[in-house]
Amino acid sequence: MKIIILGAGQVGGTLAEHLASEANDITVVDTDGERLRNLGDRLDIRTVQGHASFPTVLRQAGADDADMLVAVTNSDETNMVACQVAHTLFHTPTKIARVREAAYLTRAGLFDNDAIPVDVLISPEQVVTHYIKRLIEIPGALQVIDFAEGKAQLVAVKAYYGGPLVGQQLRQLREHMPNVETRVAAIFRRDRPILPQGDTVIEADDEVFFIAAKANIRAVMSEMRRLDENYKRIVIAGGGQIGERLAEAIESRYQVKIIEMNPSRCRYLSDTLDSTVVLQGSASDRDLLLEENIADADIFLALTNDDEANIMSSLLAKRLGAKKVMTIINNPAYVDLIQGGDIDIAISPQLATIGTLLAHVRRGDIVSVHSLRRGAAEAIEAIAHGDSKSSKVIGKAIRDIGLPPGTTIGAIIRDEEVIIAHDDTVIATGDHVILFLVDKKHIRDVEKLFHVGLSFF
Repeated sequence: MKIIILGAGQVGGTLAEHLASEANDITVVDTDGERLRNLGDRLDIRTVQGHASFPTVLRQAGADDADMLVAVTNSDETNMVACQVAHTLFHTPTKIARVREAAYLTRAGLFDNDAIPVDVLISPEQVVTHYIKRLIEIPGALQVIDFAEGKAQLVAVKAYYGGPLVGQQLRQLREHMPNVETRVAAIFRRDRPILPQGDTVIEADDEVFFIAAKANIRAVMSEMRRLDENYKRIVIAGGGQIGERLAEAIESRYQVKIIEMNPSRCRYLSDTLDSTVVLQGSASDRDLLLEENIADADIFLALTNDDEANIMSSLLAKRLGAKKVMTIINNPAYVDLIQGGDIDIAISPQLATIGTLLAHVRRGDIVSVHSLRRGAAEAIEAIAHGDSKSSKVIGKAIRDIGLPPGTTIGAIIRDEEVIIAHDDTVIATGDHVILFLVDKKHIRDVEKLFHVGLSFF
C-alpha cells in the first residue's frame, strides 16, 4: 500500500515505523529536515521536506497514485486543508486526519465530501480519555481494551504472590471457575513473552493478558490478585482538554477534583463542569496536596502536557499517600523507565493513537488494532467474511487454521455471544475474531488470513 504520512512527530514517526516494517511504500512529509533525516536513517522510507498542505509538496510525495493520506501534523488546520487538496487535486481514496480542537469535532456535517473531505477523524484527546476511563472502571488493571463495542474485554493484570492461581498451572483456571469462560492470551515474564499452554505456571509479577466477556472480568482478575476496591475519590492534575473531558465523563459517579495552574482556565472549568471541584494551584505544591487530603485519594492522575511535571507531581502524590497514580508520558523513552515503580501506570498518548490509526491501514476487514506492552505486541479484532471456499478461516476449527508463529485466537464474538476460543471452535461468517500477536512482523500474515479473494476458490 502506498501511504503518505504528513508530520514526522511522535505519532507520525511511530506510525511510519510500524508500517515500514510491513512492506508498505511509505513517504513522510515534514518541514523539519533534521527530524526527517533521523527517520530516513532508521527506516526504509522516502522523506519530503515542505509544507504538508501545499499541492506541489503533495505531488512530490507521490499523491498522484497514493492509496492513503494520513495527516498528523501538529496543526488541525494544516491536516484538514491537506485532506481537501488530496481529495480535489489527487482523488486520494482514503484520507485520515488528526483533529484535536473540540470546536471542529462537534460540528455535524463538517467532515464529508461536500465540505471537508476527511474519511477518518482521529482525536487523541478522545482516545486517551476513553483509555483512562476504562482503567478507572476496572481497578487493578494495567490495560483494558474493548472488543465488539465492549461485549468482550482484554485486560492486563500483574499477578501477585498469594493470588489463587499464582504458582499453579493455567488448566486449573477452569477448575477454580467452572462457570466462567476465559482465556489467557499471553504472559509477559521479565519483559519476555510466553505463549500460554495448559501446563504453563503463572508466577508472581507476571503480566497476564486475558480475555473474557465484560461481565466476567472481575471474577478472572480475582484469580491473579487481591481485587482492588472500586475507586471513589479521584484527583486530576491538569485541566487541559484531557483533564476536562475525563472529569466530564466520570464526575457523575466519582468525587473528582482538578488542580489547574491557569486562573482563567479554572474559571472556565468551574463554569463548565457540574460537580467537579476545581482548585487553582500547582499539583507539585506539597502544602496544597496535604490540604486537599491527598492521602484519601484512591487515584491521582497527572494529565498535563509536561512530562517532567507529571512525573514529579505523581511521585509526590504517591509519597504523600495517594493509593494509585497514573501519568501521561509523551516521551516514549520515559514510559518503560517509570512504570511499575512508584508510578503505577504510565500512559502513552502516541501508542493509544497509533492503534486507532492502524485499524484503518490494515488490509482485510480489521476492525480495531491495539498496541500492547508499549508497542511490543498487538491485539487485533478482525471480521471473518465469505464462505469455506473463499476464506482461509471460515468453516475451520482453530486447530486447523495456519496461524502465524506467536499468534493466538482468544475469543470470537458471534452476534451478542462471546465465545472463548478452544482448539475445536469453528469460525463462521460474520464472526468477530480476537487475535493476539506477540511478534508484530507476522501482522501481514494475519491480514492475509482474513482477506477474501477469488484466488481461494
